[in-house]
Amino acid sequence: MWIVLFVVLLGSAATWAFKPADHYFAIVKSLDIFASVFRDLDAYYVDSIQPEDLINTGIEAMTGSLDPYTYFYAEDDLDNLAFQATGKYAGVGISILQEGDSTLVGDVYEGSPMQQAGIKVGDILLSLDGKTLHGLSEQAVSDLLKGEPGTVLEVAVRNPVSGKERALKIRRAEINIQSVPYAGLLADHIGYIKMAQFTEYSSHEVETALRKMMDKDRQLQGLVLDLRNNPGGLLEEAVKTANLFIDEGKTIVSTHGKVGSWNRVYKTSALPLDDSLHLVILTNRMTASASEIVAGAVQDMDRGLIVGQRSFGKGLVQTTRDLPYHTKIKITTARYYTPSGRCIQAIDYMHRHEDGSVGLIPDSLKKEFRTEHGRIVSDGGGIAPDVETKPVYFSNIAITLLKHNYIFDYATQYCYAHPSEGDKLPFSLGEAGFSDFMKFMDGKDYVYKTRSEMALDDFKKAAEEEQYFAASQKEFDALQSKVKHDKHQDILKHKDEIRHLLEEEIASRYQLREGRIMQGLPYDPAVQKALALLQQPSAYDSLLHLSVAGQ
Repeated sequence: MWIVLFVVLLGSAATWAFKPADHYFAIVKSLDIFASVFRDLDAYYVDSIQPEDLINTGIEAMTGSLDPYTYFYAEDDLDNLAFQATGKYAGVGISILQEGDSTLVGDVYEGSPMQQAGIKVGDILLSLDGKTLHGLSEQAVSDLLKGEPGTVLEVAVRNPVSGKERALKIRRAEINIQSVPYAGLLADHIGYIKMAQFTEYSSHEVETALRKMMDKDRQLQGLVLDLRNNPGGLLEEAVKTANLFIDEGKTIVSTHGKVGSWNRVYKTSALPLDDSLHLVILTNRMTASASEIVAGAVQDMDRGLIVGQRSFGKGLVQTTRDLPYHTKIKITTARYYTPSGRCIQAIDYMHRHEDGSVGLIPDSLKKEFRTEHGRIVSDGGGIAPDVETKPVYFSNIAITLLKHNYIFDYATQYCYAHPSEGDKLPFSLGEAGFSDFMKFMDGKDYVYKTRSEMALDDFKKAAEEEQYFAASQKEFDALQSKVKHDKHQDILKHKDEIRHLLEEEIASRYQLREGRIMQGLPYDPAVQKALALLQQPSAYDSLLHLSVAGQ
């Protein structure tokens, strides 16, 4: 009896010690409730439940309520986590796209098993290891393509032009997605490097590409580093990439979080490859994370110019931790700060609206900072460009042609008919080629509505609801007839835009990702603006508040 009473009193004392306001009491209480809910669901729910699925749903709800970057990885997801860090995966080296119930080869990676086997973009995959792909989802097909390096995949494929089918045995391998898909000279003494991600050794890829350019053009004066659509990656690789252009011992980024011992200042640790080369970094709304670290350091130190659009604004750092049973969790553990002291995080995840949604950090809370030369920069909203260029938007007709894969399908047909035309890029389709595309489009279904037509639809709906339409139907029909678009004329109206899209797609068939990027450079407004700045040193220097006479 006394033992029982002692236990009860001890329990009461423990409860008293953990006051309701106590953080640890809240944890114990919440875990107890969570375990009880799970126990009762498992015991009494009308249907059988899968414990792992239910727990995973709870974990995903917890992490999802914080920010999109805090994420739980079950054992089956670890390959995706490894790919994010390394850019490597085990498979056959293609991407796929679906057209109706068919699965097409959307891209082929340089040197991959599929390329070595002669698989081309546009080829139709029929079956994998004897399993027909008709009607399978894109994810299901992707899962079948992946596997351990060295394992054999049996592939049945059809030529999209001749209809000839063949069976192949492809040995899977480790596929390394290059961080630098293209590098080359834009003009005399001006280089260009496209960087797609920050994974292991990506800074080495940039260094290798730059060294090759410097060897090819001994008078290299300027470089465009294209970080558009680069989602980021490893912070350490961002520091190493910045170190290629910034002197030894300089602070690139610092991190500050709840665990003080994890706070760090990241400095350059080596001599730069070239700290005098005129540098322009291209950014857009999809430039994020590690990309913004590089852009922010270059801007804060007045080491180069940022051209394009404001970057995404991801100023949060994640740390990956091991969990039991071969699972992991990636947790947002810190904010990072550029050399001037600004955090460029754009979305305030910790102060949500009543409906749970999040908003941008308001302008009233943004602070001004100064670069080394005294230029004003601000925090709380990504990296603002020094020279802004307008984003490129496709016309409705171009979007429709892309959505229906007509550009893709024509490129497939063209390249089979002209197997040797891609030896030299940039590629020109020419008038004859565009006329052939117009013939290809005869009879094709690509119905869409212009903005004028959609506005008329909205007007009609409102007029009918307010019972005004009957009186104005005659005038409405006349106006609708005038704005009704001619699909054939729409293609001709946007001929240059569509021709460039066709040329990029065709170029990618001959020289893969490198061909697509190379083909698009002459028509890229941001690239051309960067090139113009680098070809005018006085304009470049004035934007950095440098004295030309003092150089």
